[in-house]
Amino acid sequence: MFQRAVVPIDLKHAENLKKAREAAIDLAAHYGAEVRYVGVTSALPGALAHTPEEYEAKLKQLAEDDAAGKGVAVSAQVIVSHDPTADLEKSLLDAIRASGADLVVMGTHVPNLGDGFWSSNGALIARHAPVSVFLVRAV
Repeated sequence: MFQRAVVPIDLKHAENLKKAREAAIDLAAHYGAEVRYVGVTSALPGALAHTPEEYEAKLKQLAEDDAAGKGVAVSAQVIVSHDPTADLEKSLLDAIRASGADLVVMGTHVPNLGDGFWSSNGALIARHAPVSVFLVRAV
């Protein structure tokens, strides 16, 4: 049913995304699909990584750790943006289209009052992605 899944990952919130990561790996194992973890970062040094290459190494290690022993092919892709917060949805949608993915598995928060004014990242991806989107609540 699914051949390639994209999983947006913010390394700052990797633990909160654990359920989404597990769901993606389980679905990939079930369907024999590939999984690509995608992260968006800045070229500037930050608390998570000093360079985009360091960020990519951490993202790849997370993907490999999640898939260990499950027979799932994983990869990591880092998108470098001058403003990751402002460019997040566009960057992710571009990566989804370019990857040939047929599924996006994305963690999301429990809806709150602010969602009435600003859509969550998950809602925006679900609304605009050209493929199926599976939103997994972090809680």
